Amino acid sequence: MGQGNQGIRPKQHTRQHTKQPSLSQLRAFTAVAEHLHFRDAAAAIGMSQPALSGAVSTLEETLGVQLIERTTRKVLLSPAGERLAVRAGAVLDAVAALMEEAEAVRAPFTGVLRLGVIPTVAPYLLPTVLRLVHERYVDLDLQVHEEQTSSLLEGLAAGRLDLLLLAVPLGVPGVTEIPLFDEDFVLVMEQEHWLGGRSDIPRDALRELPLLLLDEGHCLRDQALDICREAGRTEGAPVTTTAAGLSTLVQLVAGGLGVTLLPRTAVTVETGRNEALATGYFADPAPARRVALAMRAGSARGGEFEELAAALREAMKPLPVRLVEKSDDAPRG
Repeated sequence: MGQGNQGIRPKQHTRQHTKQPSLSQLRAFTAVAEHLHFRDAAAAIGMSQPALSGAVSTLEETLGVQLIERTTRKVLLSPAGERLAVRAGAVLDAVAALMEEAEAVRAPFTGVLRLGVIPTVAPYLLPTVLRLVHERYVDLDLQVHEEQTSSLLEGLAAGRLDLLLLAVPLGVPGVTEIPLFDEDFVLVMEQEHWLGGRSDIPRDALRELPLLLLDEGHCLRDQALDICREAGRTEGAPVTTTAAGLSTLVQLVAGGLGVTLLPRTAVTVETGRNEALATGYFADPAPARRVALAMRAGSARGGEFEELAAALREAMKPLPVRLVEKSDDAPRG
């Protein structure tokens, strides 16, 4: 008796969750954990604020713990929320890696490539990029997103974007830069300005000129201010910030409000048909910026992006830039 029961093991009683968190709920929670502000978190992941709040509440119900402490003045993570935010971020990173690996398994340059581009690069380089993709990578579904640098980096880290085209250096951990070219800055002014047409403008000419710059948040503004500081411009020298884009900035220059700095690739597009404008070039070494591709460090598509960078350098040979390789030094200027 009882021999027939030998080898039969008792059932293991494990806790079973009938409901599982969704990825959208985890994204909502990690966004709130990062920003500690529902409106900012919703904007960061492209979700409405009510939808984000509902997703976090549903996640709390699913997990059976309070993640967020809500007050009338601020949002805080609960002790459980602090622990689980790390875990949720790891889950999302793993899912992003899974999707990226699946993209890499397929033939290169197929499927979707979500490219983020800054506004001071997009109008001047996208024609070259799009022509190259159309002619060489016909199976690639290129999706372009024009945003400022901070937003692009958030999108890259969150997996919303695959590759960036922007000015460097970034100095951001976890991001690998693939340099494309260096380009000089050009001084743009009214037609009758005394510096118009010169090719030997000294940098110290920037010390007292009425300089017009882009709004806060544009990396080109920061680069221009760095150039001015290096030229000895004091904090008290007049700098007027009234433009959200280069086209508006150039029109303000044409109207006599001041001078501005443009990257060489933008000069023809922005000034070519405006007879009220003149350009001047700096003496060597001219102030310059470096433009590069940027990807997540260790990206499964890294080889594909390196190949794309090489093809872009070749396609950009007709542009007024100095092509660079990955091993080159920092930009001149």
